[in-house]
Amino acid sequence: MAKILFILMTILVYWLCKKLYKKYTIVIFSPLFTSLFVMVLLLLVLHIHYGNYWSGGKVMAWWLQPATVAFAVPLYKLYPTMKRHALPLSLGVVTGTGISIVSTVLLADILHLTILAPSLAPHSVTTPIAMLTSRSLHGNPTLTAVFVIITALVGVIAGPLIIQHLKIRTSLARGALLGTGAHAMGTSRAFEFGETEGSIASISMILAGILTILFAPLFVPYL
Repeated sequence: MAKILFILMTILVYWLCKKLYKKYTIVIFSPLFTSLFVMVLLLLVLHIHYGNYWSGGKVMAWWLQPATVAFAVPLYKLYPTMKRHALPLSLGVVTGTGISIVSTVLLADILHLTILAPSLAPHSVTTPIAMLTSRSLHGNPTLTAVFVIITALVGVIAGPLIIQHLKIRTSLARGALLGTGAHAMGTSRAFEFGETEGSIASISMILAGILTILFAPLFVPYL
């Protein structure tokens, strides 16, 4: 019974936070962040142990996997556009993903945080993929999830600013930037620019996730 209550509480909090974001379309009011803050506050105020909450939370975490697969729907609708721009899109995502992994691990080494490198390396991909990759690298999946959220926050703030100041006009470039750099949250933000941007961001996020799963275990131990 408690598990169901925790699931319902989480859904209700997210729904309310989403309503707030629709009324005040400001990045800091994104439900990804406001719902997290409200849930932490509720657990503290109601004296609910995180382990008890996680009995229902892990069910929500499982739902992330089919939710990620659902991004295939807009991709199917814009398949001709994807096919026409397959080469530049692929090169952009490969470059962005590679730079993300290498720069993160090297920076961790410079700051003497090498022990965190396996948890940090997959921070630029969506949560289920990031946690899976972290586990394969013998990192801490929970810590990785935190880095993923931080990356999303930075991405949805910096991404639109970069698009504005660099005067990036094409849907392909805007979608690829947000999808590769800020994963699911960036993709959600891309759909606010337009359906084409959102679809490009979706495929960029998926490609980045696949590349991270394939290449992070190969490169991270040697960096």
